[in-house]
Amino acid sequence: MPLKFLGISDFRCFGSAELEPGPGNNLIYGPNASGKTSLLEAIAYVGRGRSFRGAPASGLIRHGAAAFVLLGKVAQGPRTRIVGVRNSAAGLEVHIDGEPASGAAALAEVLPLQIIDPDVHKLVAGGPEERRRYLDWLAFHVEHGYLERWRRFRRVLRQRNAALREGAGTEELLAWGREFCEAAEELDAARQRVLEAAGDAMRRTGERLLGGAVGFEYRRGWPAGKHLQDALSSGVERDRRQGATQAGPQRAELRLIYDERQAKKLVSRGQQKLLACSMVLAAAETAQAALGRPLLLLLDDPAAELDADSLRRLMAAVGALGCQVIATALVPDQRIFEQPPALFHVEHGQLSPANQAGG
Repeated sequence: MPLKFLGISDFRCFGSAELEPGPGNNLIYGPNASGKTSLLEAIAYVGRGRSFRGAPASGLIRHGAAAFVLLGKVAQGPRTRIVGVRNSAAGLEVHIDGEPASGAAALAEVLPLQIIDPDVHKLVAGGPEERRRYLDWLAFHVEHGYLERWRRFRRVLRQRNAALREGAGTEELLAWGREFCEAAEELDAARQRVLEAAGDAMRRTGERLLGGAVGFEYRRGWPAGKHLQDALSSGVERDRRQGATQAGPQRAELRLIYDERQAKKLVSRGQQKLLACSMVLAAAETAQAALGRPLLLLLDDPAAELDADSLRRLMAAVGALGCQVIATALVPDQRIFEQPPALFHVEHGQLSPANQAGG
C-alpha cells in the first residue's frame, strides 16, 4: 500500500489529525463542510506539493497558525519513506527521510497518485493545457529522464520568448531556434512513446465506462509533415507580434474522440466525467506497470453526476486497478466498492475510525 500514515497539523480546518488507511479501499464519510475534501487535499499535497483545488498556501494554513505541517509514511517496495511537508510565508519545505528534497518532483516520485474529483470533467471539457499536464504526468512516471527533458525545453522556450520580446535579430533567433527544436523534438518523441504505451488502456477503459468506441488524436503543436525549424522560420513575424513562440510542444493537443465525435463538444457532463475518469484510470494503470508498484487513487465524491449504473461501472474499473483507494462520501455506503472499505468519520475537523465515531 502506498500511504501507511498521514499526520496533519494546522491544515485548513484540521488543528491536528492522524489517518492510517488500509491497503485497499478506504471511505471517509461525513456531512457537507466537515473536512472530507480538505483531508484528501492534505493527502494529495504530500504527493504533489500543491493543492488540487488551486488554493494558495496562505489559504491552506489554519486560521491563527503560521504554517501547516504534513507527515506521511509511504511504502516504497520493502522500504518505508518518511515525507515531511511544511508551507508558510517562507515557502514550501520538503524533507524525505530527514533530508531536504527538491519540492514537487521529489514528492511525486515517492508518492505517485491520481485524483478523481467533481472537476475531473475539465480534463475533457477544459483547454488543451489540462491534457498537456495529463501527458506530462504520465511521461514523468513512465519515461525515464522526462523531467530533465521537460525542464530543458521550458528553459529554452523562455529564452526564445524573451529574445522575441526584446526584438532580437534573425541570427540570434536562429541560434535559439536550433536549441529549441532539439529540446522540443525530444519532448515530443517522449510524449508519443507514452501515449503509445497507454493507448490500449485508454481505449479499453474508455469503452468499458462509456459503452462506445473511444479514440485519441495527438497533435504535436506544429503542422504534420513539416519540420519544426521550418515552422519557426515561416512564423517568425507572427512570433514577434505575439512576443511568444507559437509552434512547438507547448501548443500540443490531445483530442478525444467518442463514438466518432469530438468528445469536448458533444458528450454530456456525465459522459465527460466518465471519459475523463477513463483517462485517469488508464494513466494509473500504465504508471503502475512501469513503476512496478501500486499507486494511490483519491476519489472525492465519486457518485457526483453519475447514475447508479455509471457509478457501478466506474467503481468496477477502479477495483480492477488493484491500487490503494481513498474515497469520500456523505454517508458510510460501502456498496460503492466491490470489496468492503475501511471506514473513517470526519466532522467539524475531527477525524476518527468509524468504530470510534459511532458510525
